[in-house]
Amino acid sequence: MRRTEKDADRLAETESIFALSNGWLGWRGNLDEGEPYGMPGSYLNGFHERRELAYPEDGYAFPQLSDTVVSAPNAALIRLWVDGEPFDVRTGTLRRHERVLDLRAGLVERHTEWISLGGRGVRVRSTRLVSLAHRPVAAVRWEVEALDGPVEVRVCSDLLANQRVPERSDDPRAATVLDDPLVAEYRRSEELDGVLVHRTGRSGQRVAVAVAHLVEAPGTTATDTGCEADRFRLTLSGPLRPRQRLRLTKFAAYECTRADVVGDPARADGELAARTGHEPAGTAGRPADDPGGTGAESPIELATRAVRAATEARSVGWDALVAEQRTWLDAAWTTADVVLDGDPELQQATRFALFHLIQAGRAEGDRTIPAKGLTGNGYDGHVLWDTEGYVLPVLTYVAPAMARSALRWRYAHLPEARERAAELRLPGASFPWRTIGGRECSGYWPAGTAGLHVNADVADAVLRYVAATGDEEFLVDAGLEMLVETARLWHGFGHWSDTGSFHLRGVTGPDEYTALVDDNVFTNLMARRNLRGAADAAEAHPEVAARFGVDAAEVAAWRAAADAVHLPYDPKRGVHQQSAGFTELPEWDFESTGEDDYPLLLHFPYLELYRKQVVKQADVVLAMLRSPGDFTAEEKARNFAYYEARTVRDSSLSSPGQAVLAAEVGHLDLAYDHFAESVLQDLEDLGDKTADGLHLAALAGAWVALVQGFGGLRDDRGELSFSPRLPRRLTRLAFSLLWHGQRLRVAIAPEEVRYDLPEAGPGTGIDLWHDGERVRVTGDAPCVRPLPAAPDPGPEPPTPPGRRPARRSAD
Repeated sequence: MRRTEKDADRLAETESIFALSNGWLGWRGNLDEGEPYGMPGSYLNGFHERRELAYPEDGYAFPQLSDTVVSAPNAALIRLWVDGEPFDVRTGTLRRHERVLDLRAGLVERHTEWISLGGRGVRVRSTRLVSLAHRPVAAVRWEVEALDGPVEVRVCSDLLANQRVPERSDDPRAATVLDDPLVAEYRRSEELDGVLVHRTGRSGQRVAVAVAHLVEAPGTTATDTGCEADRFRLTLSGPLRPRQRLRLTKFAAYECTRADVVGDPARADGELAARTGHEPAGTAGRPADDPGGTGAESPIELATRAVRAATEARSVGWDALVAEQRTWLDAAWTTADVVLDGDPELQQATRFALFHLIQAGRAEGDRTIPAKGLTGNGYDGHVLWDTEGYVLPVLTYVAPAMARSALRWRYAHLPEARERAAELRLPGASFPWRTIGGRECSGYWPAGTAGLHVNADVADAVLRYVAATGDEEFLVDAGLEMLVETARLWHGFGHWSDTGSFHLRGVTGPDEYTALVDDNVFTNLMARRNLRGAADAAEAHPEVAARFGVDAAEVAAWRAAADAVHLPYDPKRGVHQQSAGFTELPEWDFESTGEDDYPLLLHFPYLELYRKQVVKQADVVLAMLRSPGDFTAEEKARNFAYYEARTVRDSSLSSPGQAVLAAEVGHLDLAYDHFAESVLQDLEDLGDKTADGLHLAALAGAWVALVQGFGGLRDDRGELSFSPRLPRRLTRLAFSLLWHGQRLRVAIAPEEVRYDLPEAGPGTGIDLWHDGERVRVTGDAPCVRPLPAAPDPGPEPPTPPGRRPARRSAD
């Protein structure tokens, strides 16, 4: 990915696109000198401040507190003065300005040639990384070179806390900005190095950031340091002759403790052992620098840990860090890469999407992935159902250890979920709609509290992970208990009608333009899967289930409810109703809705949206993706056409599901255009929301559109099934996925589909379905089958005027 001075008006978006992360630490792609900026940010996974929620009219069970991500002290800053004039790309003359995100190396490189207003020329180069191999570490190598004449330079390497963050008050979805959220506790400097320790006022978290430097400079360069409550600064000053360079390498380390021990991994492990009767896998020998901490470290102890990590990184050295970064990514790309022959732009966009996914999580510990990852403060840094609904289905196949870690994070917060269910007068556990620290943070209860499908999304992610990996140890340690508690929620929440049907009333499905409805098809089908999955797991592990009070009668009750789940259907129109009565609602007046009226939530009251047939994001379509066996081919085609005409895609979550179903029913051009919209969501800032972070669910949706759409992957039955389609823009599509530890490679060409196991030994094999035919793929030889013919779907279904994705398929 490349940006130049021509992209100056896309500064905030560029900062998100060029963000680097390792699942624990994230640096936005701000300029080294700090200004100009769209939004600065250095984020730690789970580091947040707590704030009060205010309601014009309060109500029972309304959350009173919310969590908001706050920036940790920024260690990426390196400022420059040339003959006393500050280096600033907005002044002087830019002869060259280029920044590159290297997806293979995991680096951001910068090259700038600048002539000051006084006529002095310098060349600035920098390379930064957030280490994928060393959890707390980030580093930047920076250098300045005099061009055609001597210059006097001053270089300041800063570690700065409480950096000002601009607000986006024009959008209610934007983050809440807290002024000066960090309170200084401790600071120390020694020679060229320094450390700052701060804490949050209400969440009780403590963060330490240490920096260690290496300086390569002419002998006349002077050094000086200053250490204040919110700033540590190393200053280098001296003359540079033409072609002479000053190089500064900066190693930073971030450590954080947590005062809310309910979410602490060590505490969670103890509770887990008490509930299951044995220590969970992967906790023995937990490293001393585990990111969870104990919440009890003093400022000095935490500072010592950060200093040790920074100085060890300096000892490892810059070149070794860069080499380790490439090695880590080479291994990740072996499985994660997807090849698209025929569309170079979308090939690069797909790799961009996957790069940000594989750097968003961590394999060890129990850290999850917020909706914006660690690339910005959008959605207040909250974790939403996006993670289990979109991101984990991808990571389960390309980086399963990351998926496991995210699911363990949900498990660590099961106590808060139980508390929330009890507050709602419900049995079992109710996971939050929006959260950072495990408690519900959404003050908008029609979408938040009523969006109970998040619980089935968590259960679905558990079931798919276990099916894909065979990780029975995780199922016993954590997954089974989550399945049990969410099944209890559905069984207690549901209602039996006089006709013997099981109903879920007063819920909000994925489509947030239709809230507080009865029998949302997506929610009902996902609850059914949750109930059956819990019953199957309890019967497979009866001794473990018995520890949670599960008996045969409860399992039978779950199965009975699942079998009786009601799915509303409109026989007159021949389609499933998104929710009971949906197809009888008034139609939305699309002809009178202008282009500037989108997104509708910013221009129309919810009262108007809730009572009309207008869909924010695919809902029934997503239900057909998650539960394909519950619909016939004819039902899928009719449902898809009906809801395509009413879906406005005011959410980045919509296009991936629409792409998959369009491909399945045969509308390959439309499917390709939906895929393009998903994968370009941030690169082209299609929703005007990239400035506050990337849409990780949309990026994951690109993989979903390719692998589940054109690859035809279905896995809802615990088996691999493929029914591939190849859109006319592509001459080849190839991808890999992991199944029970084996890497399956799938290559789709115009005439044939090839399945092989590149690393498997002779005799090792995988059973799968190809277009309804059961085949076995072994390490001995690839399995080749003809490409199935796509069905003839007839004319493309209409979309709301002006809302069809851009036509790329015909280019």
